[in-house]
Amino acid sequence: MRQQLQYWLKNETILIVATILALVSCFIVPPDGQYWSYVHVSTIAQLCCLMLVVVGLQRIGVFRIIGSKLLRRVSTARGLVITLLGLTFVSAMFITNDVALVTFVPFALAVLTMAHMESKSILVCSLLTVAANCGSMLTPIGNAHNLYLKALTGMSTWRFLEIMAPYSGLAAVLLVAISWFVFGKKPVSEFRGLDSEGIEKGVLAPSDDATRPDEIRVTGYGSAHGGWRSWVYLALFIVCVLTVSDLIPLWVMVVVTFGTFVFTDRRAFRHVDWALPLTFIMFFIFIGNMKRVPEFTVLAQEFVGQHPLGVSVIFSQFISNVPTTLLLSGFCDKWVPLIIGTNLGGMGTIIASMASLITYKYVTKKFPTKKAKYLGAYTAVSFAFLIVLVGLSVFIE
Repeated sequence: MRQQLQYWLKNETILIVATILALVSCFIVPPDGQYWSYVHVSTIAQLCCLMLVVVGLQRIGVFRIIGSKLLRRVSTARGLVITLLGLTFVSAMFITNDVALVTFVPFALAVLTMAHMESKSILVCSLLTVAANCGSMLTPIGNAHNLYLKALTGMSTWRFLEIMAPYSGLAAVLLVAISWFVFGKKPVSEFRGLDSEGIEKGVLAPSDDATRPDEIRVTGYGSAHGGWRSWVYLALFIVCVLTVSDLIPLWVMVVVTFGTFVFTDRRAFRHVDWALPLTFIMFFIFIGNMKRVPEFTVLAQEFVGQHPLGVSVIFSQFISNVPTTLLLSGFCDKWVPLIIGTNLGGMGTIIASMASLITYKYVTKKFPTKKAKYLGAYTAVSFAFLIVLVGLSVFIE
């Protein structure tokens, strides 16, 4: 029991804080009929369905299989790093930054070891984390808070892409430029002659007794790469995207997604991070209650309304960008700078985006003596990108 409590305190800090805030606000504004209007149901439903589909794709190893196929074409150290960054950057647009990092950071560490590039692991993983944060900020489904902001504002998917494209585009150029100049043309031939399954087995889990990177495959390691499930889950993902774009009714997405997983892979429900939608609900309750306190509302609107972009970037550095979005959105109607600020705010400190802690966990597990070195490298790289992209926002404004 004590260990479980310690686990929750360590891993679900934001949920705990959000719950405390919600409970405190309930004493300020006692529960009544208006509470039902606080929760943004469409955001919660879309978030749950997307998370479930992504877990399904993870469980059949789709993302690593794609990565393995691309590695077969790599011939230089520069090409290897650009491939890893590209995989993380693009996948984060569709499966969120945290899932992209969970998938490709351990993948990258194993690949760099085989390519005799372990000495570059700290820098590469720092760049991978920035790539995930910059890729995910482009799309409404790349970040949980983007999904919420799109639903809250009623903004079209195209308009959202239009707002964030300059920032993701510049970040992509910078990532390629850094890789081009820092990593040379050193030949990398370790992946030639291997098919994608050979790379998975030979590179990532060379021992038959070892735990596979895709530790929760449902069909057995390498078994037809998921078979028919791949097509079913791809269809479900398309349904989710069309629903986010307001082309399919919300109830259809919920019924089809949950109904499908009941028959295809019930264990997937265990691997969804249900704490995230619960955190959203707690913040919805807190914000809904505090908006009914006139004095607090006036003060918050004056504070946030003047410079929503700058305030959201600063707040994100201390409480991360998802809670920042939920808190500030209740007292701000300048949606474009808020969208930009909360996305750019995911860079900077290690906790600006909670996804960044995923990389830290993997890197420090592999290199226990290099915690400070990684923190220093990531902070330097991340703040450099933050400064450049905030500068771009000033230029565009």
